[in-house]
Amino acid sequence: MGEKTAEGDIRVASAPGRWVILTTVLGSSMALLDSTVVNVALPRIGADLGTDLAALQWTVNAYMLTLAGLILLGGALGDRFGRRRIFVVGVVWFAGASLLCGIAPDADVLVAARALQGVGGALLTPGSLAIIQAGFHPDDRGRAVGLWSGFGGVGAALGPFVGGWLVDGPGWRWVFLLNLLPAALCVPVALRHVPESREPGAHGRFDVLGAALAALALALVTYALIEVPERGASPLVIGAACAGVLLGGLFVRVERRREDPMVPPSIFASRRFTAVNVVTFCVYAALGGFFFLSAIQLQVVAGYSALGAGTALLPTTVLMLLFSASAGDLGRRIGPRIPLTAGPLLAATGMLLMLRVGPGASYPWDVLPAVLVLGLGMVTLVAPLTATVLAAVDTGRAGLASGINNAAARAAGLLAVAALPLLAGMGPEAYRDADEFAATFRRAMPMCAGLLVAGAVIAWWTLRAGRPPARETRPACATHCGVTAPPLEPGPGPRHT
Repeated sequence: MGEKTAEGDIRVASAPGRWVILTTVLGSSMALLDSTVVNVALPRIGADLGTDLAALQWTVNAYMLTLAGLILLGGALGDRFGRRRIFVVGVVWFAGASLLCGIAPDADVLVAARALQGVGGALLTPGSLAIIQAGFHPDDRGRAVGLWSGFGGVGAALGPFVGGWLVDGPGWRWVFLLNLLPAALCVPVALRHVPESREPGAHGRFDVLGAALAALALALVTYALIEVPERGASPLVIGAACAGVLLGGLFVRVERRREDPMVPPSIFASRRFTAVNVVTFCVYAALGGFFFLSAIQLQVVAGYSALGAGTALLPTTVLMLLFSASAGDLGRRIGPRIPLTAGPLLAATGMLLMLRVGPGASYPWDVLPAVLVLGLGMVTLVAPLTATVLAAVDTGRAGLASGINNAAARAAGLLAVAALPLLAGMGPEAYRDADEFAATFRRAMPMCAGLLVAGAVIAWWTLRAGRPPARETRPACATHCGVTAPPLEPGPGPRHT
Protein backbone atom coordinates (compact mmCIF):
# COMPACT_ATOMS: atom_id res chain seq x y z
CA MET A 1 0.00 0.00 0.00
CA GLY A 2 1.18 3.53 -0.68
CA GLU A 3 2.59 5.99 1.80
CA LYS A 4 0.20 8.33 3.63
CA THR A 5 1.17 11.81 4.57
CA ALA A 6 -2.27 13.42 4.85
CA GLU A 7 -5.23 12.30 6.93
CA GLY A 8 -6.00 8.63 6.39
CA ASP A 9 -8.94 7.31 4.42
CA ILE A 10 -9.18 3.72 5.72
CA ARG A 11 -12.59 2.61 6.95
CA VAL A 12 -13.09 0.21 9.86
CA ALA A 13 -15.56 -1.95 7.95
CA SER A 14 -13.17 -2.45 5.03
CA ALA A 15 -10.67 -5.25 4.60
CA PRO A 16 -7.69 -2.84 4.92
CA GLY A 17 -9.18 -1.52 8.15
CA ARG A 18 -9.46 -4.99 9.65
CA TRP A 19 -5.88 -5.78 8.64
CA VAL A 20 -4.56 -2.60 10.26
CA ILE A 21 -6.41 -3.30 13.52
CA LEU A 22 -5.20 -6.92 13.55
CA THR A 23 -1.60 -5.81 13.01
CA THR A 24 -1.58 -3.17 15.72
CA VAL A 25 -3.34 -5.45 18.22
CA LEU A 26 -0.82 -8.24 17.60
CA GLY A 27 2.14 -5.91 18.01
CA SER A 28 0.95 -4.02 21.07
CA SER A 29 -0.24 -7.23 22.73
CA MET A 30 3.32 -8.51 22.79
CA ALA A 31 4.41 -5.63 25.01
CA LEU A 32 1.20 -5.69 27.09
CA LEU A 33 1.45 -9.40 27.79
CA ASP A 34 5.12 -9.14 28.65
CA SER A 35 4.47 -6.38 31.18
CA THR A 36 1.83 -8.43 33.03
CA VAL A 37 3.14 -12.01 32.96
CA VAL A 38 6.82 -11.75 33.93
CA ASN A 39 6.15 -10.98 37.61
CA VAL A 40 4.25 -14.25 37.95
CA ALA A 41 7.25 -16.17 36.61
CA LEU A 42 9.87 -14.61 38.91
CA PRO A 43 9.99 -17.27 41.67
CA ARG A 44 10.44 -20.04 39.08
CA ILE A 45 13.08 -18.05 37.22
CA GLY A 46 14.99 -17.58 40.45
CA ALA A 47 14.79 -21.26 41.38
CA ASP A 48 15.76 -22.48 37.92
CA LEU A 49 18.68 -20.12 37.40
CA GLY A 50 19.81 -20.10 41.04
CA THR A 51 19.64 -16.32 41.33
CA ASP A 52 19.17 -13.98 44.26
CA LEU A 53 16.55 -11.26 44.69
CA ALA A 54 18.72 -8.66 42.94
CA ALA A 55 18.67 -10.70 39.72
CA LEU A 56 14.88 -10.89 39.87
CA GLN A 57 14.74 -7.13 40.33
CA TRP A 58 16.93 -6.68 37.28
CA THR A 59 14.76 -9.09 35.29
CA VAL A 60 11.93 -6.60 35.72
CA ASN A 61 13.95 -3.40 35.72
CA ALA A 62 16.20 -4.00 32.71
CA TYR A 63 13.11 -4.01 30.52
CA MET A 64 11.53 -0.96 32.15
CA LEU A 65 14.83 0.93 32.05
CA THR A 66 15.32 0.86 28.28
CA LEU A 67 11.59 1.22 27.61
CA ALA A 68 11.23 4.30 29.83
CA GLY A 69 14.44 5.87 28.54
CA LEU A 70 13.75 5.37 24.83
CA ILE A 71 9.97 5.47 24.36
CA LEU A 72 9.93 9.17 23.43
CA LEU A 73 12.76 8.62 20.96
CA GLY A 74 10.85 5.66 19.48
CA GLY A 75 7.84 7.85 18.75
CA ALA A 76 10.01 10.50 17.12
CA LEU A 77 11.71 7.90 14.91
CA GLY A 78 8.31 6.71 13.70
CA ASP A 79 7.21 10.23 12.85
CA ARG A 80 10.39 10.84 10.84
CA PHE A 81 11.18 7.54 9.12
CA GLY A 82 7.73 5.98 8.90
CA ARG A 83 5.47 4.60 11.60
CA ARG A 84 5.04 1.21 9.95
CA ARG A 85 8.77 0.82 9.38
CA ILE A 86 9.74 1.57 12.97
CA PHE A 87 6.82 -0.51 14.27
CA VAL A 88 7.96 -3.54 12.25
CA VAL A 89 11.57 -3.05 13.36
CA GLY A 90 10.30 -2.94 16.95
CA VAL A 91 8.28 -6.14 16.55
CA VAL A 92 11.22 -8.02 15.02
CA TRP A 93 13.59 -6.65 17.67
CA PHE A 94 11.19 -7.55 20.47
CA ALA A 95 10.74 -11.07 19.12
CA GLY A 96 14.48 -11.61 18.78
CA ALA A 97 15.07 -10.42 22.33
CA SER A 98 12.22 -12.65 23.54
CA LEU A 99 13.91 -15.64 21.92
CA LEU A 100 17.14 -14.73 23.70
CA CYS A 101 15.20 -14.48 27.01
CA GLY A 102 13.66 -17.90 26.41
CA ILE A 103 17.00 -19.65 25.84
CA ALA A 104 19.03 -17.65 28.38
CA PRO A 105 21.46 -20.01 30.15
CA ASP A 106 21.91 -17.75 33.17
CA ALA A 107 20.63 -14.62 34.84
CA ASP A 108 23.16 -12.29 33.21
CA VAL A 109 22.04 -13.23 29.71
CA LEU A 110 18.39 -12.99 30.75
CA VAL A 111 18.85 -9.47 32.12
CA ALA A 112 20.71 -8.34 28.99
CA ALA A 113 17.97 -9.83 26.80
CA ARG A 114 15.31 -8.08 28.86
CA ALA A 115 17.08 -4.76 28.26
CA LEU A 116 17.01 -5.50 24.53
CA GLN A 117 13.30 -6.30 24.83
CA GLY A 118 12.75 -2.85 26.25
CA VAL A 119 14.40 -1.30 23.20
CA GLY A 120 11.99 -3.22 20.97
CA GLY A 121 9.07 -2.16 23.15
CA ALA A 122 10.12 1.50 22.86
CA LEU A 123 10.01 1.19 19.07
CA LEU A 124 6.70 -0.66 18.70
CA THR A 125 4.61 0.77 21.56
CA PRO A 126 4.24 4.36 20.26
CA GLY A 127 3.75 3.11 16.71
CA SER A 128 0.72 0.88 17.20
CA LEU A 129 -1.73 3.62 18.10
CA ALA A 130 -0.03 6.20 15.86
CA ILE A 131 -0.61 3.91 12.85
CA ILE A 132 -4.35 3.91 13.60
CA GLN A 133 -4.38 7.66 14.19
CA ALA A 134 -2.69 8.29 10.85
CA GLY A 135 -4.38 5.65 8.71
CA PHE A 136 -8.10 5.75 9.49
CA HIS A 137 -10.60 8.28 8.22
CA PRO A 138 -11.45 10.84 10.93
CA ASP A 139 -15.04 9.58 11.06
CA ASP A 140 -13.88 6.04 11.84
CA ARG A 141 -10.86 6.85 13.96
CA GLY A 142 -12.66 6.70 17.32
CA ARG A 143 -14.20 3.33 16.52
CA ALA A 144 -10.85 1.95 15.32
CA VAL A 145 -9.12 3.10 18.49
CA GLY A 146 -11.93 1.57 20.54
CA LEU A 147 -11.48 -1.81 18.84
CA TRP A 148 -7.70 -1.66 19.28
CA SER A 149 -8.10 -0.63 22.91
CA GLY A 150 -10.72 -3.28 23.68
CA PHE A 151 -8.80 -6.17 22.14
CA GLY A 152 -5.62 -4.97 23.81
CA GLY A 153 -7.40 -4.80 27.15
CA VAL A 154 -8.61 -8.38 26.76
CA GLY A 155 -5.05 -9.43 26.03
CA ALA A 156 -3.78 -7.63 29.12
CA ALA A 157 -6.50 -9.26 31.22
CA LEU A 158 -5.58 -12.73 29.98
CA GLY A 159 -1.85 -12.13 30.42
CA PRO A 160 -1.44 -13.20 34.05
CA PHE A 161 -3.66 -16.25 33.48
CA VAL A 162 -1.75 -17.35 30.39
CA GLY A 163 1.58 -16.60 32.06
CA GLY A 164 0.71 -18.64 35.13
CA TRP A 165 -0.46 -21.55 33.00
CA LEU A 166 2.78 -21.51 31.01
CA VAL A 167 4.96 -21.30 34.12
CA ASP A 168 3.17 -24.24 35.76
CA GLY A 169 3.09 -26.19 32.48
CA PRO A 170 5.88 -26.08 29.90
CA GLY A 171 7.95 -23.68 32.03
CA TRP A 172 8.82 -20.01 32.49
CA ARG A 173 10.83 -19.83 29.28
CA TRP A 174 7.61 -20.08 27.29
CA VAL A 175 6.45 -16.81 28.80
CA PHE A 176 9.02 -15.23 26.48
CA LEU A 177 8.93 -17.72 23.60
CA LEU A 178 5.19 -17.12 23.27
CA ASN A 179 5.98 -13.72 21.74
CA LEU A 180 7.36 -15.37 18.61
CA LEU A 181 3.90 -16.41 17.42
CA PRO A 182 2.23 -12.96 17.28
CA ALA A 183 5.44 -11.53 15.81
CA ALA A 184 5.45 -14.12 13.04
CA LEU A 185 1.86 -13.18 12.20
CA CYS A 186 2.28 -9.44 12.65
CA VAL A 187 5.28 -8.68 10.45
CA PRO A 188 4.07 -10.09 7.10
CA VAL A 189 0.59 -8.64 7.60
CA ALA A 190 2.06 -5.22 8.42
CA LEU A 191 4.33 -5.22 5.38
CA ARG A 192 1.53 -6.26 3.05
CA HIS A 193 -1.56 -4.50 4.40
CA VAL A 194 -0.56 -1.50 6.55
CA PRO A 195 0.07 1.81 4.76
CA GLU A 196 3.21 3.71 5.60
CA SER A 197 2.78 7.13 7.16
CA ARG A 198 5.00 9.81 8.61
CA GLU A 199 4.66 13.30 10.02
CA PRO A 200 5.26 15.85 7.21
CA GLY A 201 6.47 18.46 9.71
CA ALA A 202 8.97 16.19 11.45
CA HIS A 203 12.40 17.82 11.26
CA GLY A 204 15.53 18.55 13.22
CA ARG A 205 18.01 16.21 14.89
CA PHE A 206 17.06 13.40 17.22
CA ASP A 207 17.86 13.94 20.87
CA VAL A 208 19.94 10.78 21.19
CA LEU A 209 22.15 12.42 23.82
CA GLY A 210 19.14 13.28 25.98
CA ALA A 211 17.77 9.73 25.71
CA ALA A 212 21.18 8.25 26.57
CA LEU A 213 21.65 10.53 29.58
CA ALA A 214 18.18 9.76 30.92
CA ALA A 215 18.67 6.00 30.55
CA LEU A 216 22.16 6.06 32.08
CA ALA A 217 21.03 8.18 35.02
CA LEU A 218 18.18 5.77 35.76
CA ALA A 219 20.46 2.77 35.31
CA LEU A 220 23.09 4.00 37.75
CA VAL A 221 20.59 5.00 40.44
CA THR A 222 18.79 1.66 40.01
CA TYR A 223 22.08 -0.23 40.27
CA ALA A 224 22.94 1.56 43.50
CA LEU A 225 19.54 0.82 45.07
CA ILE A 226 19.60 -2.86 44.11
CA GLU A 227 23.19 -3.50 45.14
CA VAL A 228 23.12 -1.76 48.54
CA PRO A 229 21.70 -4.77 50.46
CA GLU A 230 24.55 -7.01 49.33
CA ARG A 231 27.48 -4.61 48.89
CA GLY A 232 26.58 -2.00 51.49
CA ALA A 233 27.86 1.56 51.15
CA SER A 234 30.82 0.49 49.04
CA PRO A 235 32.70 2.95 46.83
CA LEU A 236 31.12 1.30 43.77
CA VAL A 237 27.57 1.76 45.06
CA ILE A 238 28.15 5.33 46.26
CA GLY A 239 29.92 6.19 43.01
CA ALA A 240 27.04 4.80 40.93
CA ALA A 241 24.49 6.78 42.94
CA CYS A 242 26.44 10.02 42.65
CA ALA A 243 27.09 9.50 38.94
CA GLY A 244 23.39 8.83 38.37
CA VAL A 245 22.40 12.05 40.09
CA LEU A 246 25.05 14.04 38.16
CA LEU A 247 23.90 12.58 34.85
CA GLY A 248 20.32 13.44 35.76
CA GLY A 249 21.35 17.04 36.30
CA LEU A 250 23.29 17.01 33.04
CA PHE A 251 20.17 15.68 31.26
CA VAL A 252 18.18 18.69 32.51
CA ARG A 253 20.93 21.05 31.39
CA VAL A 254 21.15 19.48 27.92
CA GLU A 255 17.38 19.58 27.44
CA ARG A 256 17.32 23.28 28.28
CA ARG A 257 19.95 24.10 25.67
CA ARG A 258 18.88 21.92 22.72
CA GLU A 259 16.77 23.35 19.91
CA ASP A 260 14.73 20.12 19.61
CA PRO A 261 14.88 18.49 23.05
CA MET A 262 13.28 15.15 23.80
CA VAL A 263 11.64 16.70 26.88
CA PRO A 264 11.12 20.44 26.31
CA PRO A 265 11.40 22.16 29.71
CA SER A 266 8.74 24.66 28.60
CA ILE A 267 6.07 21.96 28.81
CA PHE A 268 6.45 22.00 32.60
CA ALA A 269 5.41 25.66 32.66
CA SER A 270 1.90 24.25 33.05
CA ARG A 271 1.35 23.88 36.79
CA ARG A 272 -1.35 21.29 36.19
CA PHE A 273 0.85 19.20 33.89
CA THR A 274 3.68 19.19 36.43
CA ALA A 275 1.34 18.32 39.30
CA VAL A 276 -0.31 15.44 37.45
CA ASN A 277 3.08 14.00 36.55
CA VAL A 278 4.08 14.06 40.23
CA VAL A 279 0.81 12.27 41.06
CA THR A 280 1.57 9.79 38.27
CA PHE A 281 5.01 9.13 39.71
CA CYS A 282 3.56 8.40 43.17
CA VAL A 283 0.78 6.19 41.85
CA TYR A 284 2.84 4.06 39.50
CA ALA A 285 5.74 3.72 41.92
CA ALA A 286 3.24 2.19 44.35
CA LEU A 287 1.70 -0.03 41.69
CA GLY A 288 5.07 -1.17 40.36
CA GLY A 289 6.22 -2.21 43.81
CA PHE A 290 2.87 -3.82 44.61
CA PHE A 291 2.67 -6.08 41.57
CA PHE A 292 6.32 -7.08 41.84
CA LEU A 293 6.04 -8.10 45.50
CA SER A 294 2.48 -9.48 45.48
CA ALA A 295 3.18 -12.03 42.75
CA ILE A 296 6.01 -13.41 44.90
CA GLN A 297 4.02 -13.18 48.16
CA LEU A 298 1.14 -15.21 46.73
CA GLN A 299 3.47 -17.99 45.61
CA VAL A 300 6.22 -18.07 48.25
CA VAL A 301 4.12 -17.25 51.33
CA ALA A 302 0.50 -18.08 50.50
CA GLY A 303 1.47 -21.23 48.61
CA TYR A 304 -0.35 -20.43 45.37
CA SER A 305 0.78 -21.90 42.07
CA ALA A 306 1.94 -19.53 39.34
CA LEU A 307 -1.45 -19.96 37.66
CA GLY A 308 -3.21 -19.28 40.95
CA ALA A 309 -1.16 -16.14 41.56
CA GLY A 310 -1.77 -14.83 38.06
CA THR A 311 -5.49 -15.50 38.28
CA ALA A 312 -5.67 -13.94 41.74
CA LEU A 313 -4.63 -10.54 40.38
CA LEU A 314 -6.88 -10.79 37.30
CA PRO A 315 -9.91 -8.88 38.72
CA THR A 316 -7.90 -5.64 38.82
CA THR A 317 -7.36 -5.67 35.08
CA VAL A 318 -10.89 -6.85 34.33
CA LEU A 319 -12.37 -3.97 36.34
CA MET A 320 -10.24 -1.49 34.41
CA LEU A 321 -11.29 -3.02 31.11
CA LEU A 322 -14.99 -2.83 31.99
CA PHE A 323 -15.26 0.52 33.77
CA SER A 324 -12.39 2.83 32.79
CA ALA A 325 -14.46 4.52 30.07
CA SER A 326 -17.26 5.24 32.56
CA ALA A 327 -14.73 6.63 35.03
CA GLY A 328 -13.39 8.88 32.30
CA ASP A 329 -16.90 10.18 31.62
CA LEU A 330 -17.39 10.88 35.33
CA GLY A 331 -14.06 12.70 35.49
CA ARG A 332 -15.09 14.96 32.62
CA ARG A 333 -18.32 15.86 34.40
CA ILE A 334 -16.95 16.59 37.86
CA GLY A 335 -13.33 17.47 37.10
CA PRO A 336 -10.13 15.59 37.98
CA ARG A 337 -9.68 16.66 41.58
CA ILE A 338 -12.03 14.17 43.23
CA PRO A 339 -11.13 11.12 41.06
CA LEU A 340 -7.39 11.77 41.46
CA THR A 341 -7.84 12.07 45.21
CA ALA A 342 -10.33 9.27 45.83
CA GLY A 343 -8.72 6.82 43.39
CA PRO A 344 -5.29 6.67 45.06
CA LEU A 345 -6.92 6.45 48.50
CA LEU A 346 -9.04 3.49 47.38
CA ALA A 347 -5.98 1.81 45.86
CA ALA A 348 -4.03 2.43 49.09
CA THR A 349 -6.81 0.72 51.05
CA GLY A 350 -6.58 -2.27 48.73
CA MET A 351 -2.85 -2.54 49.32
CA LEU A 352 -3.31 -2.42 53.07
CA LEU A 353 -5.91 -5.19 52.80
CA MET A 354 -3.18 -7.32 51.21
CA LEU A 355 -1.57 -7.44 54.67
CA ARG A 356 -4.14 -10.16 55.45
CA VAL A 357 -2.53 -12.44 52.87
CA GLY A 358 -0.32 -14.95 54.63
CA PRO A 359 0.27 -18.71 54.73
CA GLY A 360 -2.79 -20.57 53.53
CA ALA A 361 -4.63 -17.36 52.66
CA SER A 362 -8.21 -17.83 51.46
CA TYR A 363 -8.79 -16.28 48.06
CA PRO A 364 -12.44 -15.20 48.59
CA TRP A 365 -11.86 -13.78 52.09
CA ASP A 366 -8.26 -12.53 52.03
CA VAL A 367 -7.08 -11.86 48.47
CA LEU A 368 -10.19 -10.97 46.48
CA PRO A 369 -11.36 -8.04 48.67
CA ALA A 370 -7.92 -6.44 48.43
CA VAL A 371 -7.72 -6.91 44.66
CA LEU A 372 -11.25 -5.58 44.11
CA VAL A 373 -10.67 -2.43 46.17
CA LEU A 374 -7.33 -1.86 44.43
CA GLY A 375 -9.03 -2.31 41.06
CA LEU A 376 -11.76 0.17 41.93
CA GLY A 377 -9.10 2.69 42.88
CA MET A 378 -7.27 2.22 39.58
CA VAL A 379 -10.54 2.47 37.63
CA THR A 380 -11.28 5.75 39.38
CA LEU A 381 -7.94 7.39 38.68
CA VAL A 382 -6.35 6.13 35.43
CA ALA A 383 -8.66 7.58 32.76
CA PRO A 384 -9.08 10.98 34.51
CA LEU A 385 -5.32 11.14 35.03
CA THR A 386 -4.66 10.66 31.30
CA ALA A 387 -7.37 13.15 30.34
CA THR A 388 -5.93 15.74 32.71
CA VAL A 389 -2.44 15.33 31.27
CA LEU A 390 -3.73 15.89 27.74
CA ALA A 391 -5.84 18.89 28.75
CA ALA A 392 -2.92 20.58 30.51
CA VAL A 393 -1.05 21.32 27.27
CA ASP A 394 -1.78 22.64 23.80
CA THR A 395 -3.42 20.16 21.43
CA GLY A 396 -0.29 20.01 19.29
CA ARG A 397 1.69 18.75 22.26
CA ALA A 398 -0.76 16.04 23.32
CA GLY A 399 1.40 13.18 22.05
CA LEU A 400 4.52 14.59 23.73
CA ALA A 401 2.66 15.16 27.00
CA SER A 402 1.32 11.61 27.00
CA GLY A 403 4.78 10.22 26.21
CA ILE A 404 6.36 12.13 29.09
CA ASN A 405 3.61 10.95 31.43
CA ASN A 406 4.03 7.35 30.29
CA ALA A 407 7.81 7.51 30.68
CA ALA A 408 7.47 9.06 34.16
CA ALA A 409 5.21 6.21 35.23
CA ARG A 410 7.60 3.55 33.95
CA ALA A 411 10.56 5.26 35.61
CA ALA A 412 8.55 5.34 38.86
CA GLY A 413 7.88 1.60 38.67
CA LEU A 414 11.55 0.99 37.89
CA LEU A 415 12.75 2.91 40.95
CA ALA A 416 10.11 1.34 43.20
CA VAL A 417 11.14 -2.20 42.28
CA ALA A 418 14.74 -1.21 43.02
CA ALA A 419 14.10 0.69 46.26
CA LEU A 420 11.26 -1.13 48.05
CA PRO A 421 13.17 -4.34 48.86
CA LEU A 422 15.96 -2.16 50.28
CA LEU A 423 13.60 -0.03 52.36
CA ALA A 424 11.70 -3.09 53.58
CA GLY A 425 14.90 -4.87 54.59
CA MET A 426 14.73 -7.78 52.14
CA GLY A 427 17.91 -9.81 52.00
CA PRO A 428 19.32 -11.32 48.80
CA GLU A 429 17.67 -14.69 49.55
CA ALA A 430 14.40 -13.37 51.02
CA TYR A 431 12.21 -14.79 48.28
CA ARG A 432 13.38 -18.32 49.16
CA ASP A 433 12.20 -18.04 52.79
CA ALA A 434 8.46 -17.68 53.36
CA ASP A 435 8.77 -16.23 56.86
CA GLU A 436 11.39 -13.64 55.91
CA PHE A 437 9.56 -12.56 52.79
CA ALA A 438 6.24 -12.29 54.65
CA ALA A 439 7.81 -10.05 57.28
CA THR A 440 9.31 -7.71 54.71
CA PHE A 441 6.12 -7.74 52.64
CA ARG A 442 4.24 -6.47 55.70
CA ARG A 443 6.68 -3.57 55.87
CA ALA A 444 6.56 -2.84 52.13
CA MET A 445 2.77 -2.62 51.66
CA PRO A 446 2.33 0.40 53.97
CA MET A 447 5.13 2.12 52.03
CA CYS A 448 3.26 1.53 48.77
CA ALA A 449 0.05 2.77 50.38
CA GLY A 450 1.92 5.84 51.66
CA LEU A 451 3.00 6.72 48.12
CA LEU A 452 -0.63 6.58 47.01
CA VAL A 453 -1.74 8.76 49.91
CA ALA A 454 0.98 11.27 48.95
CA GLY A 455 -0.35 11.28 45.40
CA ALA A 456 -3.89 11.87 46.66
CA VAL A 457 -2.77 14.80 48.81
CA ILE A 458 -0.84 16.38 45.93
CA ALA A 459 -3.86 16.01 43.63
CA TRP A 460 -6.20 17.57 46.20
CA TRP A 461 -3.98 20.60 46.82
CA THR A 462 -2.82 21.29 43.27
CA LEU A 463 -5.88 20.57 41.10
CA ARG A 464 -8.67 23.06 41.27
CA ALA A 465 -12.17 21.87 41.94
CA GLY A 466 -14.86 22.20 39.33
CA ARG A 467 -15.39 21.08 35.78
CA PRO A 468 -12.44 20.43 33.49
CA PRO A 469 -11.68 22.74 30.58
CA ALA A 470 -14.00 22.47 27.60
CA ARG A 471 -11.26 21.00 25.41
CA GLU A 472 -10.63 18.13 27.82
CA THR A 473 -11.84 15.12 25.86
CA ARG A 474 -11.84 11.39 26.33
CA PRO A 475 -8.37 9.88 25.92
CA ALA A 476 -8.00 7.58 22.95
CA CYS A 477 -7.08 4.74 25.29
CA ALA A 478 -9.82 5.25 27.85
CA THR A 479 -10.52 1.52 28.03
CA HIS A 480 -6.93 0.34 27.93
CA CYS A 481 -5.48 -1.22 31.07
CA GLY A 482 -2.76 1.01 32.49
CA VAL A 483 -1.36 -1.39 35.09
CA THR A 484 2.31 -0.54 34.51
CA ALA A 485 1.84 2.93 32.96
CA PRO A 486 -0.93 5.25 31.81
CA PRO A 487 -2.21 4.70 28.28
CA LEU A 488 0.09 6.13 25.63
CA GLU A 489 -1.82 8.61 23.47
CA PRO A 490 -0.85 9.69 19.95
CA GLY A 491 -0.52 13.31 18.98
CA PRO A 492 -3.13 15.08 16.89
CA GLY A 493 -2.00 13.04 13.90
CA PRO A 494 -1.28 13.99 10.33
CA ARG A 495 -3.27 16.89 8.95
CA HIS A 496 -4.00 18.37 5.59
CA THR A 497 -1.44 20.97 4.67
